[in-house]
Amino acid sequence: MHSRFLLTKHSQQTYPDAMAEQEALRDDVLQGDSAFHLIFTEHPPIYTLGTSGSEQDVLTREVDGDTIEVYPTGRGGEVTYHGPGQLLCYIVADLSKEQDLHQHIWRLEEVIIRTLADLGVAAARDERGIGVWVNGLKIAAAGVRCRRWVVWHGIALNINPNLNHFKGIVPCGMRDAPVTSLEALGVQTSREDVEKLLEKHVQDVFQSLF
Repeated sequence: MHSRFLLTKHSQQTYPDAMAEQEALRDDVLQGDSAFHLIFTEHPPIYTLGTSGSEQDVLTREVDGDTIEVYPTGRGGEVTYHGPGQLLCYIVADLSKEQDLHQHIWRLEEVIIRTLADLGVAAARDERGIGVWVNGLKIAAAGVRCRRWVVWHGIALNINPNLNHFKGIVPCGMRDAPVTSLEALGVQTSREDVEKLLEKHVQDVFQSLF
């Protein structure tokens, strides 16, 4: 059993800095640290290319006058967008007792589904792919990486990002999967309030890991 639940909050980090932080924590856990790490952060605009991704799914790097960098990353999945107004919920944890990545992904999605329910939004999983959906629109994308049953990366929730930035890519490789956000759904909330809900549900859903 984990002895510590550790929460870290960043107002914003570059994507490479966030990966470096998680990889350092991952190495600590691999070396016997018993902590469960939850990280809340946000990134400047960036397209990240997962291990199953293709450069062909990056349609343009110029959107709304912004030049958006493309960054290859080791997480599973294809291409996705991160940017201001999108809350990243990263988890670094030891799954060696359960050894079930599908359960880990299910829990990431469940945390978002419960958080959205608290905000009056009925969200669900969708057979088209990993993540959380509202009326056929994707509101949260998930991707993880695992080494010797220690996981990192996590799930990204669209609170109020510039949705036009998603038009520069084929999100998660699916041309029929337009995205949405809490703001687009008419839900006015703050990142701080969303973080409070997420923290509660992470503690409930992942409680067997700490």
